[in-house]
Amino acid sequence: MPSTTNKPARLRTAVCPGSFDPVTNGHVDVIERASRLFDRLIVAVGRNTAKAPVFTVEERLEHLRCTVGDLPGVEVTAFAGLLTDAVRQFGALAVVRGLRAVSDFEWEFQMALMNRELDPGCETVFLMPSARFSFVSSTMIREIARLRGDISAFVPEPVASALLERVRG
Repeated sequence: MPSTTNKPARLRTAVCPGSFDPVTNGHVDVIERASRLFDRLIVAVGRNTAKAPVFTVEERLEHLRCTVGDLPGVEVTAFAGLLTDAVRQFGALAVVRGLRAVSDFEWEFQMALMNRELDPGCETVFLMPSARFSFVSSTMIREIARLRGDISAFVPEPVASALLERVRG
């Protein structure tokens, strides 16, 4: 029997966290597919002071806004601290993580279990990128760029230009 209340439906919100240094076509692929699964997808750049990123948080936010910011239901922001705190802050019901290979699974599985231990309501949804992006990682892209290789097939054009400028001086 249909509900007779006029209560607004709760948006199915998920958080897709990452360092996105740089954002790759694999990230874009996972974000595009996740945006079709959830009403609201928050792509959240983690502020990690232990890492020495190539791009500032603000630059990474701008790269994401240029590449996925126009997707319906997608918001781009940053967060600091525990992911579980960000999940609660954003009112999300799930975390979306991309898995490229079996090697990613062990780490991501441990993180998903730890997040659920910290917050029993924190679910993780794993999405695999399209096969053509299954080997692409930000670390590899940065190294190829440093060695003057062609990264155009692996990152969106504005990101490629910015990365090449940054690492090549």
